[in-house]
This record gives sequence, structure tokens and C-alpha cells, in this order.
Amino acid sequence: MSLYDIPLHTLSGEPTTLGAHQDAALLLVNVASKCGLTPQYEGLERLQQRYAERGFTVLGFPCNQFAGQEPGSSEEIRSFCSTTYGVSFPLMEKIEVNGEGRHPLYAELTKTADEAGEAGDVQWNFEKFLVSPRGEVVARFRPRTEPEAAEVVAAIEAQLPR
Repeated sequence: MSLYDIPLHTLSGEPTTLGAHQDAALLLVNVASKCGLTPQYEGLERLQQRYAERGFTVLGFPCNQFAGQEPGSSEEIRSFCSTTYGVSFPLMEKIEVNGEGRHPLYAELTKTADEAGEAGDVQWNFEKFLVSPRGEVVARFRPRTEPEAAEVVAAIEAQLPR
């Protein structure tokens, strides 16, 4: 099964897959509304605005596994993201990224190593995975790496289909 085939749900509960974004470069991020890293939404949105027309999108995956920092309902998450940070990129349903309840998408993503060669569990909120337009995970950036860090931007630009 490719990453494109794994069943997902949007924040509003509609069924979807990454296949809806096939042929685009994707930055998949586990997000949270009450985290010290939450201001990264600003950089993620700027990336979305800067590269959307060139075949790129950010996809946010709310997760409440790290110190309960995403306790809200789908509507609360949507409202917070749009009102506070002007988020225009797609948000998916709240999922688990680690442990026994790990979503199948993250079971695949976490096989990818970061720059230090370490794969495995997501460390915290705002860990980022870059997926190529061919559906391959090509980079992993740990939570404290800012969305607009030079290495993230360079990796995204290398994957843009247009």
C-alpha cells in the first residue's frame, strides 16, 4: 500500500487520502493548539502561501499525545487555527502518531530517519515529514526545526513539481 492509499479523514470528518494531493510536494505536520511550538503555524502558513501555486501543500494532523496540548474538538481546532493563525492549509482529524493507536500513515512516516539518522517515534508536536510528488518520504525535520529554516525550504524547493 502506498502513502496515497492510506485512509484519512478531514477535520470535518470527510473521508480522504493523500491521493487527493498526488503529484504535489507535501509537508505533513502533527500540530497542537496549546504548545510552546504552536506559533510554528505562522511559518507553515507562509510556506503554504509561498509555494501552493507551485504544487505544494502543508497538511496538519492534530494530535493530543504530547502533554494534552490538543484537547479541543474538531470545531475548536478549526476555529483556533483560522482565527489565530489564518491557516488555509488542510487539517485532518485528530490522530495518534505514536504507540499502539498510531495511525497507519504515521506508522509509515516514522520509518523515515531524520538528519541524524534516527527513525522511530515522533518526538513532540510539530514534527515535519516532506513527501515528494511521487509519494516518497524524502525528509524528516524534528519539532524544533522552524518551518522556514533554510534546510526545510531547500528540501521543499527541491521537490516542487512546477
